[in-house]
Amino acid sequence: MLSVVIPTLNAGSKLEETLRALRSDLSGRVYEVIVADGGSRDHTFAVAAEYEGEIVSAQRGRGQQLAAGAKAAKGDWLLFVHADTRLSAGWLREAESFMAAAKSEACAGVFRLSLDDGGRAARVLEAIAAWRARVLGLPYGDQGLLISRGFYEALGGYRPLALMEDVDLARRIGRQSFHHFDTPVLTSAERYRRAGYVLRSARNLFCLALYFVGVDVRLLVRLYG
Repeated sequence: MLSVVIPTLNAGSKLEETLRALRSDLSGRVYEVIVADGGSRDHTFAVAAEYEGEIVSAQRGRGQQLAAGAKAAKGDWLLFVHADTRLSAGWLREAESFMAAAKSEACAGVFRLSLDDGGRAARVLEAIAAWRARVLGLPYGDQGLLISRGFYEALGGYRPLALMEDVDLARRIGRQSFHHFDTPVLTSAERYRRAGYVLRSARNLFCLALYFVGVDVRLLVRLYG
């Protein structure tokens, strides 16, 4: 069984689009959706219930929420997806082929980032994300992550980090153990439009650099915004 784990925090409007697409794509297959919520006060719970998602309450912080969702999941395979990320047509075919391959038991699959913005800045950011994922082995959480439960647990799973939980796990997976799907995932570019592509990207890079030199994640959360 495939378990889809989605961390949420006041994500009702975006979550509905994500769950609607998942239900359509996975119709007729055995799967479950785990919504790992960090204390939403909007209609997130109502949306999850409408689309038959199991709600797991967790302490706020994406790392803790993802870990709680994985713990509650029953599937042999775990697909971690952000609430504002929609899988594109063709993803299931690639995912099923990946899960059927014996070597994938010790690999993790990630999708190609695509932003819901038609501007040139978005295309540049997508190219940077593709380079970072393939060359540095550092895909971010908004690219999704498909991993077998056995491999996930052997790695120690997501750690209770409020930020950089995706980078932390990616480093333990290792660059050579990533499989890169051709299928894109469509992710909201709202935070980049709001802060500006250059400023937001520079802030992200600065936080990543500080993380690598050992700065406390709690400080990075304040810098990240």
